[in-house]
Formats: sequence, structure tokens, C-alpha cells
Amino acid sequence: MTMPPAVDLPEPKLLLLFEALHRTHSVTRAAAALGQEQPTVSVWLAKLRKRFGDPLFVRTPDGMQPTPRADALAAPIHAALERLRTLAGGAAPSFDAATSQRAFRMLMTDAAHVTMLPRLLAHLRDAAPGVELDVDAISPTTPQALAAGRADLAVGFLPSLPGGFYQQALFTQDFVCLVNAAHPRIRGTLSRRHYREEAHVALALEGTGHGVVERALARHRIQRRVRLRLPGFLGLATIVAATDLIATVPRQIGETLVSQAALRLCACPVRIPAYVVRQHWHARYHDDPAHRWLRGACATLFRAP
Repeated sequence: MTMPPAVDLPEPKLLLLFEALHRTHSVTRAAAALGQEQPTVSVWLAKLRKRFGDPLFVRTPDGMQPTPRADALAAPIHAALERLRTLAGGAAPSFDAATSQRAFRMLMTDAAHVTMLPRLLAHLRDAAPGVELDVDAISPTTPQALAAGRADLAVGFLPSLPGGFYQQALFTQDFVCLVNAAHPRIRGTLSRRHYREEAHVALALEGTGHGVVERALARHRIQRRVRLRLPGFLGLATIVAATDLIATVPRQIGETLVSQAALRLCACPVRIPAYVVRQHWHARYHDDPAHRWLRGACATLFRAP
């Protein structure tokens, strides 16, 4: 019987390095995760590059970014390591939050930076003091980032994820309106007439339900007089407090911004459906102990009773 040709696979330690680099985008953090000195990891990386005939990870201002070849290798290498872990003992390595030097990457909105991130950081400080958190924005490439392991979790409103993802509901958000506390024409209740006639600032930000607002206004045949469009919530409180513009925002960020500037929170005069904020992750990492710990922390901190 003719035997199949031998396959020249890289050593498991090199595959582990690839996985750690693809997750952390840092030679230093990858070395810490593997319990190795940085010079050793640099030697391993040189072997990986020679083995695959590709740089694999290129230094940029945003860290060691994978090449297209590395992105293509990420899934099969992760699958190979999972099989090796199963053969070695039936389970992935355990995760000790108190001693871990793991770097997690989360995708969320800039509103969550104000409303959620401080609580999460306080929890990490107490429960996982060595853990590093890298936060980036939710974007149209979020599904690819989660699937490739370039992000661990995405927290927000992502109604159109393809198959292969898990999600967990955290809390429900409805919408409110923010106006200048000294608005010359809106003294009491914000009426539908005010909403139609006054100028608005609109926010087009992935993960915040802005599409829910636009669809609701279209159903009610209300066309806002938008005078300013922003890609995020940075500066929104200052802008509304210094102008006559109305901002329609999720309640959680609205209640937070009111405490920071001369603003007034008003009930939205147009019925806009609420949406559910969820945490999302790819099935490839569902059973990873570190992922389970991070998801559990988010659920404990933010999930509604």
C-alpha cells in the first residue's frame, strides 16, 4: 500500500506563537502569554516566516498586523491546535484571571467607553490585574475580526451577523432626546412639532441602533432637519449644550451626558422601538477558557436582572 507523503508541519510551539501573535498583535504580549522571553519568541517568529515563505506579521503603528497569508492560515492553525489540545488531555488550557497576562481585544462604541468601560476596567483591576484590554470600534468588518481572532468580543447592536456566531443579551436600550438646558423654544415637553421644526445633530455609528432611528422616522414620515452629522458621541454634549440642536440617542448615553453638561433629557416624541445590546463572539472561541471568563465578567457586570 502506498503511504501518503509526509507533511512538514511546524513545531507546536511555533503554531502557538502564531496564534498568540494573531490574537495580541504584539511580540511582547505574545511572549508573556507563552511564558517565554522576547528574544526566544523572535527566533521562533523567524522560523515561522521561513517555513511559510511570508513575513506573516508586519510591524505597524497599530502593532504587529497579519499579512493576507497569515489571515488565511489563522483558522486552520487554530483548528490544528485545538486537535492537539484534545489529544493531549481533552481540554484547552485553564485560565487563571488573577495571574494571567492575557491581552483581550473588544469592539464597542465610543458611547460604551463612557457607560460600560469604566466598570469593566474596575473589575479587571480587582479580579485580573495583569490582563490588558485593547478596545476598538465596531465597524462593518467586525464579523471578520471576530472570526479571525483579531477581536474577542463585540458589545453593541449587531443585527446582521452571519452564521457561526454566538450572542448573549445584556440589556435593552430605548431612545431619548438631548437639548440645550436653555433652549429658547423648547421649555417643557419636547413636542412632535418641535421635533419636526427644530434642527438636529444625527449620529451614524455602528452598534448603536442608529438604523432603528432612521427606519422609525421613515415609518412616521418624519424628515429631520439635520444640520450636523457625527461619526460618534465624542463632543456631542458640548455641541448640544452650545447650540439649539436636538440629538436622539440611546438612553444610557443620554443619561450619562446630562450629568456632564448643561443639557436636558426629554422623552422622544416619536415612537422608536427599543433594541437589545448583546455581546457577540465566534463559535471558534466558544469553549476557550479565557473567552468564557471574559464573557462571564461582562454578563455579571452588564446583564439586566
